[in-house]
Amino acid sequence: MLLGIDVGTGGTRAVLIDRAGTVVASHSTEHAPIHSEHIGWAEQHPDDWWRAVQAAISGAIAASGQPGSAIEAVGLTGQMHGCVMLDASGSVIRPALIWCDQRTQPQCDWLTETIGYARLIELTANPALPNFTLTKLLWVREHDPESFAKIAHVLCPKDYIRYKLTGEFAMDMQEASGTLLLDVANRRWSEEVAGISGIPMSWLPPLFEGPEICARISNDGASVTGLVVGTPVAAGAGDQGAGAVGMGILKPGSVSATIGTSGVVFASTDKPTMDRLGRLHTFCHAAPGLWHVMGVTNGAGLSLRYFRDTFAATASYDELSAEAALVSPGSDGLFWTPYLFGERTPHLDATARAAFVGITASTTRAHFVRAVLEGVAFSLKDTFTLFSELGIPVTAIRLGGGGARGPLWRQIQADVYGHPVDLLEAEEGGAFGAALLAGTGIGAWPSVEAACEATIRIAQTIQPKSAEAMQAAYAEYIKIYPALKYIGRA
Repeated sequence: MLLGIDVGTGGTRAVLIDRAGTVVASHSTEHAPIHSEHIGWAEQHPDDWWRAVQAAISGAIAASGQPGSAIEAVGLTGQMHGCVMLDASGSVIRPALIWCDQRTQPQCDWLTETIGYARLIELTANPALPNFTLTKLLWVREHDPESFAKIAHVLCPKDYIRYKLTGEFAMDMQEASGTLLLDVANRRWSEEVAGISGIPMSWLPPLFEGPEICARISNDGASVTGLVVGTPVAAGAGDQGAGAVGMGILKPGSVSATIGTSGVVFASTDKPTMDRLGRLHTFCHAAPGLWHVMGVTNGAGLSLRYFRDTFAATASYDELSAEAALVSPGSDGLFWTPYLFGERTPHLDATARAAFVGITASTTRAHFVRAVLEGVAFSLKDTFTLFSELGIPVTAIRLGGGGARGPLWRQIQADVYGHPVDLLEAEEGGAFGAALLAGTGIGAWPSVEAACEATIRIAQTIQPKSAEAMQAAYAEYIKIYPALKYIGRA
């Protein structure tokens, strides 16, 4: 068996698969709620992730009915960009600023002014955004200098879990791409960016390709999880990189659209393709020798959860979806802009605000729900629009995350994208991809491509039904952000 561990935002999931790609067992454990002391702040404590990981691994092993010795290798994935700061003894210094924390715009502005917008993209393939790890470090330096003075190691969330499991510091190329400290084109740390930013290179862990075995389970890791000492651990990837492996997004033209808390449109490329305006992220792929571009909607699945929790707390998602299915495509002119945590693609605006536009006396709850589902898809459509502008091919689209589980949201995506969309037999996301990377690392397959070929199968293809109506609605949707840009800003 192969073990994939996904350290998400809301919880940790451990998935065991066999070499045919069949899911043998899985177990999930929730994290403590995100701590948000001020609007736009988001922190979690790394030791809470470690608690959840121990429970998830132990639960998956127990559910499999097999001993830990049956696990051949471990792969790791998880939420990207989080800033985990450790002292010289390997202890956590302070809670981690996680991916959706938006407090660091002043640090982004400083980086851009100091290095230059074009030069920063040339060096790292990306602009300075509040989501990235480096900007969080700079905020800590300015606002929590006592903690900053203690830093000896900087990791991302799943790499902290690797340290706890193995005692080794390591990071993969794909994850490192989201720190704003990696020379993405050359797959190495950027000494220039680190030097200008005042970040010692000694803080940054060794780099590995996704399938590389970079550590082994330690005595301490084994004692609290049920894993066996010496079990190989692959470098893995951030959640989007591992999720793309788990969906077989490896060739130019193959694209995934994943709706979780955030939403991501991800396209594989055979060379680093950079947007000079920085609207798309350009990262190293989890598979060696490849890169990828992706657009991100911060408040995707979060939009539906926010609506339910705020306005329909007693309703299930299935009930809300059934109501929305009775409303015509286009929601009778009602629109939702899903900017609950600002927005990345294409606006790069940390202070963007969400809005319903087009409410009338005839608007029902069902209209609101459908508008949320369509608004998230429209926001992801913005990335497809940029792909077209930059000449990035789209030949096949595969759906993932919670947005792929309900028939209405699947159909809405096919209609909004104006393209058939595929569902996969096993939709286990990043944990599945992490397990494939681990299996590749021990030679279960000769390459990541071979691993995907052996284990990933299409279950269903959904054809567009209302593409014309959705394209007309999208043309109206894109007028909203410019019209509201300066309204309601703090």
